[in-house]
Amino acid sequence: MLTWISLSILALVSIATYFAMSTLPDGIDVFNSTIKTDDRNAYKNALAEHADWNHWSFEVVDGFFKQSLPETDETTFDYFKENFGRIKSWDQTFKELDQLNEEADDDTVYKLFFLGRHGQGFHNLANLKYGEKEWNRHWSRVCGDGEITWAPDPELTDLGISQAKDNSNQIAIEKKDGMRLPSKYYSSPFRRSVDTLIGTWEEHVNIKEVAPLIKEDFRETIGIHICDKRSPRSVIEKKYSGRGFQIEDGFEEEDIYFKNDYREKVWEQALRMNRSFNYIFDNTDRKKDSFVSITSHSGSIRTQLMVLGHRAFAIGTGGMIPVLVKAKKLDEKGLTKIIM
Repeated sequence: MLTWISLSILALVSIATYFAMSTLPDGIDVFNSTIKTDDRNAYKNALAEHADWNHWSFEVVDGFFKQSLPETDETTFDYFKENFGRIKSWDQTFKELDQLNEEADDDTVYKLFFLGRHGQGFHNLANLKYGEKEWNRHWSRVCGDGEITWAPDPELTDLGISQAKDNSNQIAIEKKDGMRLPSKYYSSPFRRSVDTLIGTWEEHVNIKEVAPLIKEDFRETIGIHICDKRSPRSVIEKKYSGRGFQIEDGFEEEDIYFKNDYREKVWEQALRMNRSFNYIFDNTDRKKDSFVSITSHSGSIRTQLMVLGHRAFAIGTGGMIPVLVKAKKLDEKGLTKIIM
């Protein structure tokens, strides 16, 4: 049971965060969004050497969203006040996206991605309670502290649920201004991501009809942090298949990837994200599926942005970032290794 004092402290933290625009990143989010040059080079080398499945290159198309501009301050940028950061009207944005795909050669495809981070989970609350240093030293390796349970596969807090609702409300506003809705939806297998997808989009689409796909590769950084150990497939299926969610082929019953003594490297996670983007571009229609939603995690979005060629940009819990991407099929030569 939570004590009265701890309840009051946690409630104040949640309330203060909410009224400060709950999706803004904090200092930890900003620190964790950065990627070192060595990590970028290690990813490029691994992609050139080992990713025989990779046959697309990605780059961001500039001029559509403020988040890609170097002068945009990620610590103060409020996409609720900035219409998700669009630079042009939604009508013009989608008109140009359609035109890009119409005029592109057979080896080039353009897509708009909405990358969403799950709302606040109980593990995020625990991180706030103990601080990043103690979280990484001890608390991330256990399931709870007797007051809060945050692992494995934690649920959303009330604030996390409200963050998804805030996004849903903003989408309603944007729809009135001409924003289309995605045709394809993907999620990490963790409950906090799936529930955020539901809370964000269920007022706008029929979840059963759009049948979001749960993909293992979109999960958070793997290992050591027990909050990043997923539920068994049967548990996920029981909770979400009736809502219309599909689980990808080959998804194991138990979490065979999680290790208590090894934390996945940035370049390893980036390979997973690249593999998923390859899957999306291989298995969706260039015209009908030009707008795609992915709901995942801070670490996942960090490497998604890197893979797509976007600048590092911190995303707070419940935050979203749009990215317009040009994908080009690689020729037979593929990628070149970097000499380090």
